[in-house]
Amino acid sequence: MRIDILTVMPEALESPLNCSILQRAQDKGLVEFHIHNLRDWSLRNHRKVDDYPFSGEAGMVMQIEPVYRCIEHLKSERDYDDIIFTSPDGDILDQPMANSLSLAQNLIILCGHYKGVDYRIREHLITREISIGNFVLTGGELPAAVIADAVVRLIPGAIGDEQSALTDSFQDNLLEAPIYTRPAEFNGWKVPEVLLSGNTAKIDQWKLEEAIKRTERLRPELLK
Repeated sequence: MRIDILTVMPEALESPLNCSILQRAQDKGLVEFHIHNLRDWSLRNHRKVDDYPFSGEAGMVMQIEPVYRCIEHLKSERDYDDIIFTSPDGDILDQPMANSLSLAQNLIILCGHYKGVDYRIREHLITREISIGNFVLTGGELPAAVIADAVVRLIPGAIGDEQSALTDSFQDNLLEAPIYTRPAEFNGWKVPEVLLSGNTAKIDQWKLEEAIKRTERLRPELLK
């Protein structure tokens, strides 16, 4: 998989994309991250990429020209499955969406900034808008990193134990069952006996029942 990220703050992506699972996935050749500074595609003085909105409201808006030039250049070199814009009013990122995106070969993620982007970018260049929640951030770099993390960890080989990703919360619209490790008793607090029984069928049934209970209590809307 190749993920191209368009941003005016490339330094904001250096740490999230180069550690833990994402770094190991790169080392294994499973994913390539290419960060593009949109200022490099500006023809204006001082590499500016923003301007005042025609509406006269406060704030600056990312211009269409540098974004268009960068995207067209990338599209001339390869086909892209999706061109994503990180936006608070996009579709909320969830596990099924991450599962679907993990099957892509090439993705572009455009990180918004300032007051927003010229709406023609969203009308004519973007194929998908994704939000990580109903709130506003300074820029789209953190959401882009979140999307990349959620997607790349699902690529076969990215995680040592692939079954681990398949049992994560939300994979079956259920939260994950409680997890315990050694010691079996600490400070008088004991691990459920069924997990020590070695009976795989009973353990699986317990996990399912506990997952349903936790989902009903914490995220009942998932069961609908």
